Amino acid sequence: MGSVTLRTVSDLGRSHARSRPRGSHKGLACCALAVAGALACAATALAADSATLLYRLHPGDKIMVGVFDDPKLLPMEITIAPDGRFSYPLIGEVNANGRSVEQLRSEIETRLKKFIADPSVTLVVADVKGNVAYVIGQVNKPGLIEMNPGVNVLQALSIAGGMNPYAKPDNIIVIRSSAGGQSVLNFHYAQVTTGRDLAQNIQLESGDVVVVP
Repeated sequence: MGSVTLRTVSDLGRSHARSRPRGSHKGLACCALAVAGALACAATALAADSATLLYRLHPGDKIMVGVFDDPKLLPMEITIAPDGRFSYPLIGEVNANGRSVEQLRSEIETRLKKFIADPSVTLVVADVKGNVAYVIGQVNKPGLIEMNPGVNVLQALSIAGGMNPYAKPDNIIVIRSSAGGQSVLNFHYAQVTTGRDLAQNIQLESGDVVVVP
């Protein structure tokens, strides 16, 4: 097995300082900027990966699932059915609704161990068509909005093109469906935009309907 040597930014700086001729401060500055840029890109990628891992899957979402180094289980695109399930070779039906990417990947990997020695499953979200909410009523662009990965009420109103002159912004409601039935959440535009009650600016959940009277 090969080994990997990890070098810190300080190590890189000291190494460069020993090798550079005197007076080459401009080269050192460029090197530092390049390193800083690489670190910034890495941090952005890490944040994106974290958001993907926390994302909860919904019916209609598309995922790519495959097993590393197994020619019989190459990556395939799967659309999660309306009941939140999908079928995968060897293991059959899998429930994906409301589960995180890592939870689902881990389950598939565990179930495949009955058929494959030490499988390494990869799973990525290809499309979030199932994570949607709706904005209806007195907005300029009513209809469906995709949430990738999350949208609050103010953001939803913005995506819908804002309210038209006939809207009653302090009478907005969010209708939310759950296993126990439907509930209504009030949203008073003035209270939120003036900072008096930011708690009303909730994160929308898949299937929520924002009604602007």
